[in-house]
Amino acid sequence: MIDVIKKDILADLKQAIDILEVKEEADVLQLQKLSEHAIEDVAVYKDTDAVATGVMFYSLFKIIPKMNDEEYRDLVDELQKAYANLQKNNFSRYNASMKTIFNIIQKCHAQVREHLQDVMQAARIKNAHALVQRGLSIGQAAGLMGLSNWDLQQYAGRTTALEQHDEAIPAKERLRWALRMFHL
Repeated sequence: MIDVIKKDILADLKQAIDILEVKEEADVLQLQKLSEHAIEDVAVYKDTDAVATGVMFYSLFKIIPKMNDEEYRDLVDELQKAYANLQKNNFSRYNASMKTIFNIIQKCHAQVREHLQDVMQAARIKNAHALVQRGLSIGQAAGLMGLSNWDLQQYAGRTTALEQHDEAIPAKERLRWALRMFHL
């Protein structure tokens, strides 16, 4: 596992443990924010471990309200084990803990596959949006990421990125350059 990804996953696991140690109604909103951060990691790193944690956090934020007390305690215990094992570079035990966490999630909610698809779709949208910010058209970025223009337009419409575009060369200078290029 790459060190940068490991550090991000450790920080996310620690934050999840801190959120879940005391069961509160605000946990769902905090887990949703953590899930969004994990989805950004998926978009940036495109790593299987980042995908797994992204799906896990997204699933957790969806199912936490439906968990009974025993499942909740088991989940927090496994998160702590996963954190400790990853910190010690014991990847086999970390993976076993992650598998157990997904088993707990699946017992509570059968739609984990849908959550994986949601996370991957969100990561594709964030990647495409980054391409738009770098100058590609919405159509080009959507096509490269396997999205419809509509999916990307919905996301881009909720952000201010399209309004923040600054030209490096002033319009007058670009016009002069174009006129010289065509000998006008």
